[in-house]
Order: sequence, then structure tokens, then C-alpha cells
Amino acid sequence: MSLINSILLGVHVLCVVAILALLLLQWNKNPRKFNPGILHAGLTALIAGVAMVGMYSTVHPDQTLNHTKYGIKLLVLIAILAIGYKNVKKPELPKKTWLLLVGLTVTNILIASLWR
Repeated sequence: MSLINSILLGVHVLCVVAILALLLLQWNKNPRKFNPGILHAGLTALIAGVAMVGMYSTVHPDQTLNHTKYGIKLLVLIAILAIGYKNVKKPELPKKTWLLLVGLTVTNILIASLWR
């Protein structure tokens, strides 16, 4: 189980980094376009995260799960996906929306790394 959890963690981290990278690739583009890969990476990160939370008590039997932290991370990822689905068909991604997506992604990374 520990190996599966480590693989899921790696997939989750790679997907969140992919979301940030795909957003930052639009930095100097004019007009900015929403890359559908953000949705794919977001959904994969969501599935991997839910699987890791489900396996937490098996992998870490002596620790308690911080439900608040993972709930907030889930809400941030759902917000990223909702904004993404709203803008996937549009020919141009507004700068405010792009900044919001970058901010939410960085917030998710900071919550994961700094909140213990």
C-alpha cells in the first residue's frame, strides 16, 4: 500500500506542477488561450488526491488525517476545474481569469507544502 500511495503522490504532484506550467506558458501570449491539458491534469490530480485520502488510514495507521487541510485543497481544485470548464471553449482567456487560475494553483501548492 505504501508503494501505491507513493506513486499516487508522485502523479498528484506532477499534475499540479503541470497545471502551473501550462498556465505560465501563456505568460507572454496575446491573446491568452486556455489549454485543455489543464483540465486533464486537474482531474488526474483530483482522482489521485481522493485515492490518497482514502488510503490514508491504511498507510498511516498511527496518524490522524487533517480533514480541514484536504477539504480546502479539494475546494481550490474544484474551483480551478470549474473556472477551466467555463473558459475551455472561449477563444481568449481574460487576464483576470488567468491570474485567478495561477493564484489558485499557487495557493494549492502553498497549502500542501506549508500547512502541517
